[in-house]
Amino acid sequence: MGSITFIPARRQVGNNIKKPEKPKLRVAAYCRVSTDSDEQETSYETQVSHYKEFIQNNPDWQLAGIFADDGISGTNTKKRDEFNRMIDECMAGNIDMIITKSISRFARNTLDCLQYIRQLKDKNIPVYFEKESINTMDAKGEVLITIMASLAQQESQSLSQNVKLGLQYRYQQGKVQVNHNHFLGYTKDENGKLVIDPKQAEVVKRIYREYLEGHSMKKICQHLEADGVLTGAGKTKWYDSTINKILRNEKYMGDALLQKTYTTDFLTKKRVKNTGIVPQYYVEDDHEAIIPKELFMQVQAELVRRRNVHSSKSGKKRCFSGNNCFSQIVCCGECGELYRRIHWNNRGKKSIVWRCISRLEPSSADENCTNRTVSEALLKEISLKAINRICADSGSFIRQIQENAAKAVMNTDSLSPEGLDKRLEELQKELIDKANSKQDYDAIADEIFRLRNQKQQSQMDAETQKENLRRIKELQDFIAAQSIEITEFDESLVRRLIEKITVFSDHFTVEFRSGVTVDIKA
Repeated sequence: MGSITFIPARRQVGNNIKKPEKPKLRVAAYCRVSTDSDEQETSYETQVSHYKEFIQNNPDWQLAGIFADDGISGTNTKKRDEFNRMIDECMAGNIDMIITKSISRFARNTLDCLQYIRQLKDKNIPVYFEKESINTMDAKGEVLITIMASLAQQESQSLSQNVKLGLQYRYQQGKVQVNHNHFLGYTKDENGKLVIDPKQAEVVKRIYREYLEGHSMKKICQHLEADGVLTGAGKTKWYDSTINKILRNEKYMGDALLQKTYTTDFLTKKRVKNTGIVPQYYVEDDHEAIIPKELFMQVQAELVRRRNVHSSKSGKKRCFSGNNCFSQIVCCGECGELYRRIHWNNRGKKSIVWRCISRLEPSSADENCTNRTVSEALLKEISLKAINRICADSGSFIRQIQENAAKAVMNTDSLSPEGLDKRLEELQKELIDKANSKQDYDAIADEIFRLRNQKQQSQMDAETQKENLRRIKELQDFIAAQSIEITEFDESLVRRLIEKITVFSDHFTVEFRSGVTVDIKA
């Protein structure tokens, strides 16, 4: 063994002993209040003030920040910006400890709560819950945390259930709740009742009008954007889906279907479309209508018609297009397919022509169609000739129009809307009084659904019939008013008067919306 030298300690005199300086603990506080009421607002301010003072009064602590989320749900951490920023600061090594009032303020979701506590423990960062006196770095910390977080989650679930029951009760009373801030056409009065916003209501009326004039949803979007019209959310960009929702929303005719969606998970607050999983409530004449019921029903019938666009013989469905007045009305007399508008470059000569889809897509055609290609200029000429023909021979065409009107009246549906309403009312009572078993309940519910669909179809059929009569009268009035031949093509006349143009090898058959047909040689 080598030599050992003893080194004595230095003699210390008085207070010259220097102790190593212990770094201060960087402590942050997290605060949250659940609502935006005045009382809770005070609680929010009090929490911020309390933790600033609490941390600064401890000589071993250094304030690392107050992170506060105001008025946001605790069941999910995705939307809590300040909470997420605090966790990021912890991960970056800028915070040594977190103080918060209670577990329910930190998180009501057990999984979220434990996930973040463990994530922080891996970084050696404790969370101290004041109310429960729990430090997550203690041995008993995680056991207590698990129990307390579970209780907090149950509390949140119970609250969610109470809210659902409250909503259900309001629905049963026919009380309508709408986020009017994003609801184009309406605002709310001091009693929370929907009232019309005149300026926005004009936009809604315009959308319905343009749709019935034959414009596609995409084209309506383009028109609105070109005129700088804002959406219900105040945005400049319009989408087809927005127009679609506006055209289908029963609230514009003064009614309200309640509980269209429902919450599937109280933690994620995910809402899905209600397809009969939970009850719905339909309130008629709840508020002032922007769109008359008959006009709303016309639009519903037109939505169905466009959804079922297909060729007369092949039966193949086609996408609706309203970009041109001839879209969806020019048909092939040979195979029954629709004609499509194309830009043609024939030996360097550019032109716009219409051609049978069976010729454009021969691989998907049922038969090898050889029908002719028609220039757009010729279609315009044929339309003018047909309109002038019925005006020139007004006597015979008006007689035919009157016959068609008489047939339309005779085809009135015998089903009474009042009878349907009475039966639906009876079934509603039956559902409450007699449905003691699931089988009884399902049978009555199925009958209610069937009758509701029948009622809506009956209303749509009635409006379609009214629309047919209106078109018949419109053509009759148009013929009576024309004293001279029309020489210039008018796209709006085609949209208003012509239902269909069928192309044959040696002629065209033009069918007017009143049911009158004219053959033109060309």
